[in-house]
Amino acid sequence: MKKLTLAALIIGGFAAQAQAQSNVTIYGIADAGFVAERGGVNGSVNKVTSGVGSASRLGFKGVEDLGGGTSAIFTIESGVKIDTGDQDTAGVFAQRQAFVGLKSTEAGQITLGRQYTMLYNALSQVADPFGAGYAGSAKNLFPTGGVNTRLSNSIVYNSPVFSGFSFDALYGMGEQAGDNTAGRQFGFGINYTSKELNVRLVHNNKNNDVAAVGATPAVRKDKAKNTLLAANYDFGVAKVYFGYEKDKGAGSAPLPVANAYGLPVAPKASADGNELLLGVGVPMGGGTLVASYIRKDDKSNNQDANQFGIGYLYALSKRTTAYTAIAKIKNKNGAGYTVGNNTEAGTGDKAFNLGIRHAF
Repeated sequence: MKKLTLAALIIGGFAAQAQAQSNVTIYGIADAGFVAERGGVNGSVNKVTSGVGSASRLGFKGVEDLGGGTSAIFTIESGVKIDTGDQDTAGVFAQRQAFVGLKSTEAGQITLGRQYTMLYNALSQVADPFGAGYAGSAKNLFPTGGVNTRLSNSIVYNSPVFSGFSFDALYGMGEQAGDNTAGRQFGFGINYTSKELNVRLVHNNKNNDVAAVGATPAVRKDKAKNTLLAANYDFGVAKVYFGYEKDKGAGSAPLPVANAYGLPVAPKASADGNELLLGVGVPMGGGTLVASYIRKDDKSNNQDANQFGIGYLYALSKRTTAYTAIAKIKNKNGAGYTVGNNTEAGTGDKAFNLGIRHAF
């Protein structure tokens, strides 16, 4: 009996040690709401949509303690549509995030795989009071399409924090046969965080060249460059938000929708422009009132736009939030921007949301 008891203690000790050293977490977001859109070529559009505030997802993340302050980490995350049960991208399981790497308390973190760009993180986490979601999303006018949001085949480094300062770097392989520079992308960010103040200055640079394939010659294009200054400051009674971005080069500001208003001459994507965001979040009635103004200045086509958005987020619990939001865009000189949300580009110049978001 004593031998069995000792063996049980030893096995239990090893199990407890393994539990402390390595763990895997299943997490996700279930978000769905009613969306009403107006003003587009399709007229009034009413629908139930998944991912209005935050894209619905199912994810797995893990960490293993390697000793000496170093851990192995991974994340695999798949997008799902709560309204239909489908995958966000048919046939692709982990289209949101998929990476593995090492994290050190002294040296920082390095990861490889499909990951967010620091450009998108700065916009959604720091500059936008709507968090890049709901009708007032900054994504309606700030360029976040495609590789401006996530990048496959990328290497990302995040430094430790030194007196509030840190920096990030990203390098994405173009992986086009015969040309190591075609399609590659790099970015970097400098960050400062204190109790009240968050500031990030980030830059993203994408090589738009296309490598030669057989008898088809290589195509050389301008680089797409985006530079964003994002900040917020918490006064206690209110939190103010600021974002200013400069875009330069073909592909630096792709249009979310080709021709949402059925114009005789379709809108053109800007190759030289900037965006300005001013926002606020005010604690009110157990929730938060959020609002923002965004101005887009298109210097290449003079197709400018302004957006006003307001919303209310009410926390039913630590994990569950009820929300409502409304926004309107004013397009100028043949511009064709639309009011969307976190997962959809939208169909018109006005939209209303009412829904619920649960994180687990």
